[in-house]
Amino acid sequence: MITVVDYGLGNLRSVSKAVEKLGAEVEVTDSPEKIEKADGIILPGVGAFHIGMQNLKRLNLLPVLSEAISKGTPFLGICLGFQILFTQSEEHGICNGMDIIKGKVKRFTHELKIPHMGWNQVKRQKAKGKIFNGVSDNSYFYFVHSYYAEPEDKNVIIAATEYGHEFTSAVNKDNVWGVQFHPEKSSELGLKILGNFLSLC
Repeated sequence: MITVVDYGLGNLRSVSKAVEKLGAEVEVTDSPEKIEKADGIILPGVGAFHIGMQNLKRLNLLPVLSEAISKGTPFLGICLGFQILFTQSEEHGICNGMDIIKGKVKRFTHELKIPHMGWNQVKRQKAKGKIFNGVSDNSYFYFVHSYYAEPEDKNVIIAATEYGHEFTSAVNKDNVWGVQFHPEKSSELGLKILGNFLSLC
């Protein structure tokens, strides 16, 4: 059972449909009890960091998500769900995140159009990036974001992308994976990423 966390933000239907297409049983839920029993957890998300954290707190989901991660349940954060894994964000003032991965989420400050929207290349940084198995280096994935994550520990970075400057587009720390791009919007290669995550569950 794969749980897609419903905290009021994100492409819940498109993520769940993509997982179903890969043959997995999936449930979209905000129930701590169901999340606790999941074989794998996906935290999607589109929108503001502070609202995402407010919603997770209001639904009392932060403790069960942290517990699931600590006990080894495979976890995938997508876009905002990826950013929320970090210590804090500067979006709309400083807001604390889950602090699963040490680091900050910062706004792009270059002259290129913001948000960074559309297809862009993802360059693998680590051979250990299992969710990229079968995906060629510098493949294109779909992005929509105005902020980027900057991990303190560069060893967690498994992929990077260029937009004005190089930024982290995928991370892995133990059983936790995160991608800044949207695999559910990235055609067959996106399904490959999700399929690789399912194989880890």
